[in-house]
Amino acid sequence: MKILLTGGGSAGHFYPLIAIAEELNRIFDEEKLVRAELYYMSTDPYDKKILFDNDIVFKRVFAGKRRLYFSLMNIVDFVKVAVGIIKALWTIFFLFPDVVVSKGGYVSVPVVFAARIFRIPIIIHESDSVPGRANMWASRFAEKIAVSWQEATPFFPKEKTAVTGQPVRKEIRHIVSHGAHEYLHLESGIPVIFILGGSQGSALINEAVLGVLPEIVKKYQIIHHTGSRHLKEIERTAKVILEKSEHPDRYKTFGFLTTLAMKMAAGAATLVVSRAGGTIFEIAAWGVPSIIIPITDSNGDHQRKNAFNYSRAGAGVVIEEQNVTPHILLGEIDRLMANETLRKQMGERARAFFRADAAEKVARAAITIALKHEQ
Repeated sequence: MKILLTGGGSAGHFYPLIAIAEELNRIFDEEKLVRAELYYMSTDPYDKKILFDNDIVFKRVFAGKRRLYFSLMNIVDFVKVAVGIIKALWTIFFLFPDVVVSKGGYVSVPVVFAARIFRIPIIIHESDSVPGRANMWASRFAEKIAVSWQEATPFFPKEKTAVTGQPVRKEIRHIVSHGAHEYLHLESGIPVIFILGGSQGSALINEAVLGVLPEIVKKYQIIHHTGSRHLKEIERTAKVILEKSEHPDRYKTFGFLTTLAMKMAAGAATLVVSRAGGTIFEIAAWGVPSIIIPITDSNGDHQRKNAFNYSRAGAGVVIEEQNVTPHILLGEIDRLMANETLRKQMGERARAFFRADAAEKVARAAITIALKHEQ
């Protein structure tokens, strides 16, 4: 049995596929099935170690992004798409998987197109409240469609769509509180605010935090995921800002968080500030109250809709981008930190929101379809 995973080369596409792969391997081991050959097809491997750890073979494909505005890069990317389709057809012809599991994104288009040509069954998973263009296109011939949000179901054929929730890696779901303060060099007894700007970091959130940094560190400790490209600049700026502060060591910056560091940070956190992508589901799994700041110009306004859908579940509060100023952010942090009852309620609703069996559901659907295709 061969199962091919594909999706855009970002954390939001890559890690849910890894969560599905983990469940596939677990099911094959626990139920004594012949282990499947797993493949990941994208423009780059994203994380070679995780692929290796999960026995996933990387296959490269070329892809181009379709922009909805005029750009000369559309011409270049049109060529990339054409080359990508030819490469995908060639690779999939010789690989011939029994099922393709796609997370969407422009990278998935050549792979899904080739799978369609060779009549290979396709499963797609959509992470957002408003589907991306690649998944909307693929939904016409996908055999099964899984979605993370109930709000996404009207966009897809009802008879083949199921709300599974978002696949989240088991390793990242289980946070570590014991030893977290020592590992991250935090003070005991001081509340921790964990700030996540998405896989690339967020300049808007970074600027808001820096704008009130001396005031924040008087009351809280900050674990700030700045994004690798912002790290050096943020560190230099923070050093100047905190030069006269009594608590400069309460501000911890990270360009990238390893899995262990992420688990430790989540275990230490009293409150999380985050964007509204797939990280929402990780926060929900952790059961930590949150402030969600969605990107305004996301495709189909999906981040804003994700954020307000999550807020309606009572698991977090939303600050829209146009309202994000340093003192509004600090004011909302102070409001939540002053209300322990509310934070506890938000944490409980976050846990209730999370669907722990999402990856298993997609994995079992993939196995069922693959077994039929083998016959």
